[in-house]
Amino acid sequence: MRPARGFTLLEVVIAVAITAMMGVLISAAFQSGYRAKELVESEADRYRALRTGTERMVREISSAFVSDHYDNRRYRDQNDRPTNFIGTRDRLLFSTMAHQRLYADAKESDQMVVEYYTKTTPGPGGQSQMNLMRREDSLLDDRMDRGGTEDLLVENVKRIDFAYWDSDKKDWVDEWDTRRLEKKSILPVRVRISIFAVDETGREARYVTQARVVLNTEIPRF
Repeated sequence: MRPARGFTLLEVVIAVAITAMMGVLISAAFQSGYRAKELVESEADRYRALRTGTERMVREISSAFVSDHYDNRRYRDQNDRPTNFIGTRDRLLFSTMAHQRLYADAKESDQMVVEYYTKTTPGPGGQSQMNLMRREDSLLDDRMDRGGTEDLLVENVKRIDFAYWDSDKKDWVDEWDTRRLEKKSILPVRVRISIFAVDETGREARYVTQARVVLNTEIPRF
């Protein structure tokens, strides 16, 4: 009989090296797949937040209104009346009928004041980041720019840009203020909302939608 022949030391070393190399390649493939999964989920969450935020903005802006029905003895100044639509390129403050009561028997109506604006806050790792904020006040009083609660609408944005369709000029304008006499009783027919944020490639991307204002004329006094 021929004596049994085992593996030489060189063969064992080569086999171990091949096995280790295969393990490294498989581990790298798993890590790459896991990072890709995290990236896809992160971007999906971001798009979901942008979509949810813009849908809410569209709903609330579409229900914007101004009314001539208020106490003239209390609100003697046109600038302080409880309903207005004050918009600039990066800020929008308005009265709307889109309020939803969250608690039964709450002393609230479908009217509220809403404001959208950007604000720099501390982000992950201590670095500051720009966020799109939303302020809501369910009470209509003589100071629309105060009170209510502030909430985060969309985090980590670069900037926001509003534009307002002027049906007389047939063009977009950068400002709209119903405190001015010429705009007292009219609202823009449409509001264009542009949110700028960094996409998955690290480049600045623009996300655009529009809201059509249903009640674009002043509600008269009866």
